[in-house]
Order: sequence, then C-alpha cells, then structure tokens
Amino acid sequence: MSDLQDRMKQAVAEAAVEQIQSGMVVGLGSGSTAALMIQGLGAKLKRGELSDIVGVTTSFQGEVLAAELGIPLKSLNAIERIDLAIDGADEVDPSFQLIKGGGACHVQEKLVARRAERFVVVVDATKLVDTLNLGFLLPVEVLPGAWRQVQAELAALGGNADLRMAVRKAGPVVTDQGNLVLDVKFAGGITDPVALEKEINNLPGVLENGLFVNLTDQVLVGEIHDGVPGVRDLVKR
Repeated sequence: MSDLQDRMKQAVAEAAVEQIQSGMVVGLGSGSTAALMIQGLGAKLKRGELSDIVGVTTSFQGEVLAAELGIPLKSLNAIERIDLAIDGADEVDPSFQLIKGGGACHVQEKLVARRAERFVVVVDATKLVDTLNLGFLLPVEVLPGAWRQVQAELAALGGNADLRMAVRKAGPVVTDQGNLVLDVKFAGGITDPVALEKEINNLPGVLENGLFVNLTDQVLVGEIHDGVPGVRDLVKR
C-alpha cells in the first residue's frame, strides 16, 4: 500500500470518528480503513473525549482490535439499536451501491449496516468506480456442501465464480460463519445491483453476497490534493 493511500485512509478514518457521540451504539466495520477508525475511537475513549460507547463488531478481527483498545462490546442480539455504523468498502458506485467482502466479513457487515440508523462508508479515492465489478470480484458466501452447485447456478446467470483460496494456509478461505466464498466476475460489470443482489441470494446454498444496495447514507472519501490529505463528502447521483 502506498504512503499516499495510507494518508487518505487515515484522514477519512479520523473524519468518521468525529461523527461518533457519547452514548452511541456504534457498528464497527472491518478492513484497513475501519481498523484505523476503531483505533481513533479507542484513543478518544482513553482520553475521555467520549464516554458510554458500545461497539458492535462485524468480524472477529475487529472484535480482537476493539477489545485490545478497551472499547466496550455487545453482540448484535444484545442491543436494541445501532445509532451509527461505520465501515469501508471495496467499490462504491455513483448511486452509493457497494461491493464489500474482500475480507470475507460481508454477512455480519450487512447485518450491522441494515440495523443502523445511519450507515457511513469510509473509503480512499481508489475505491470509487462508475460500474461495480469491473475491477473487484463479487464475494458470495455459500454453504460448504453446496459450492459447486452455486458455482454452476452463478455461471447460468453469467458469472464466472472461483472458490476463494487462503493465502497462508492450505485450502479455501473459511468465513466466521464456517462457510466458503465464491468470487464472481460478470462480463461488463454489474449494471443492476439491486436486482442481482436478490437474484443471487435466492439461489439455494447462498447465505449472502457482497452487494450492499440502498443501505448507505453517506460516503466519506479520503483524497490527496497538492500533497495534503483531505476528506470529501461524496454527492450521490
């Protein structure tokens, strides 16, 4: 990752933390930018600038980080509301539709985003695209015993799906739910994410896919102008 991208991520993470107020239940997202946001929240709690915060994490990785920073946590089933959820994205299109799931956490991420009163997405400028899936594969979480069947069904929909393999272990990536992930490429990208999200989720054996449609309230974009990092509040089209 380049130094410029690191600086964009840091700037947008800090801007997101500024939206958190004392007394909030906060959805804590996954990924590198969300991790910086969690670190910023932990620092504010330690300094006494925020209090009475409860976090709801979207991954085991985020849970470990938040616990190390002393952020009080509760499970999704133990809370009545989520005031604000903050998470990253792998791709964001002009109408605020997303692809998420690069870290295979999209099931819990979508549950938290759906539950939140406000869902704020934090990304660096490299994540903005005109059409989803041209540059990033769509993750689909599937039951282990059904991945070949789902792979064939996705092919019938025009999607080329490959089983995601682990990098530092033998065998496939296994999600926090104990399932597998198919990464899917559609020729020409995804032009109707609303319809496709439902179509894929209706396939037997699919738990959830990485299309996040009509969930995002705000997108904060980290950018570099004249060597200085800044944050843009993206305008929805």
